[in-house]
Amino acid sequence: MADAANTRLPVVVLISGRGSNLQAIMDAVDRGSLPVEIRAVISNRPNAGGLRRAALSGIRTLVIDHACYGSREAFDRALMTTIDTFEPALVILAGFMRILTPGFVRHYHGRMLNIHPSLLPDYPGLNTHARVLEAGRDQHGASAHFVTEEMDGGPVVAQVCVPVLKDDDVATLADRVLAGEHRLYPLVIGWFAEGRVSMLNNQLLFDGKPLHSPLRFTPEDLPVT
Repeated sequence: MADAANTRLPVVVLISGRGSNLQAIMDAVDRGSLPVEIRAVISNRPNAGGLRRAALSGIRTLVIDHACYGSREAFDRALMTTIDTFEPALVILAGFMRILTPGFVRHYHGRMLNIHPSLLPDYPGLNTHARVLEAGRDQHGASAHFVTEEMDGGPVVAQVCVPVLKDDDVATLADRVLAGEHRLYPLVIGWFAEGRVSMLNNQLLFDGKPLHSPLRFTPEDLPVT
């Protein structure tokens, strides 16, 4: 893994909320185990807690408030223009709660990752923990995937699986999944930064070979990156 600052992959992180996955990414960078340079953290919500996390780490923060734009397309154009000023090789969605327009997604094809709290293709969209509990499932988790025009439908690189316990409620299950996300996401971002994972014409490649199904881990399998 690269360790010199000038060999780190330039990235921009998009957030909407408290930024716990952002914190996991920043912690991995600080430990020297994730070879990326976070050039900016951008939020569509002015009061997102993750902005303070980034600022305390000396990372440039910006707000592009979606409420100030008359259409989804206008917001995405403004967001794209701002992102591109930082010349990122990768855009990281870390709790960014916006449905992105097809033009925006195409612009970053093959260089935009997301973390979703379910074992995709099961339970795309919102309220995944409640839906898993309602369905009586015994397994849940999170998926790190490339972003395509289909919401939560891009090729999945890797997943972390956690058990659903008999006494779980939404909060306890969400906490267990989130702890797994914090280990999985920096690992997958690191693979991208190292050139180990890529997407070509919606086909995943891992170590130069097609990846036909997601790599699956338990939290115990995953290193603290």
